[in-house]
Amino acid sequence: MQLWVGLGNPGAKYALNRHNVGYMACDTIAEVHGFAPPQKKFQGWLSEGRIGSEKVLLLKPATFMNESGRSVGEALRFYKLSPADLTVFHDELDLAPMKVKVKQGGGTAGHNGLRSIDQHLGREFRRIRIGIGHPGHKDRVTGHVLGNYAKAEQDDLAEMLGAIASEAEWLASGDDVRFMNDVALRQQ
Repeated sequence: MQLWVGLGNPGAKYALNRHNVGYMACDTIAEVHGFAPPQKKFQGWLSEGRIGSEKVLLLKPATFMNESGRSVGEALRFYKLSPADLTVFHDELDLAPMKVKVKQGGGTAGHNGLRSIDQHLGREFRRIRIGIGHPGHKDRVTGHVLGNYAKAEQDDLAEMLGAIASEAEWLASGDDVRFMNDVALRQQ
């Protein structure tokens, strides 16, 4: 069993924020793979399903980004999973918009959701880094991250989320390189 977590902030006003692209990825995966409707559990929304032969739990913490680790830690403990069973989908300033990279462990790069998970569980979990690009100056980061995707970005966003969901079977089976390659090919 694996726990896949999409990071974001709850509430309609945040729904289209770049910071919520982790939520968007989980929603798309759940839809494409026919997951059960989400239930309120572990201070978030949890849905269960299968991707290929793997049982996957999708969790969207409802704790706000800065407290994501509380929700994730609760779910991992309940299911007796380790950080090795955890995959976190999150926005990444240091990647070009719509680029998708997989990374095992590492730092938080100032991401409050990752920082919270690190504090609760340590750093050794898989991260799906979804590029949102950097606005150019550090004073503009908060507005960029908490800003909505522009109308001009909507088609590329839908294409990227669809590629992540369509190639999720490679993630479930542990073939991170194939996942990254196939997502990139679908986006060409």
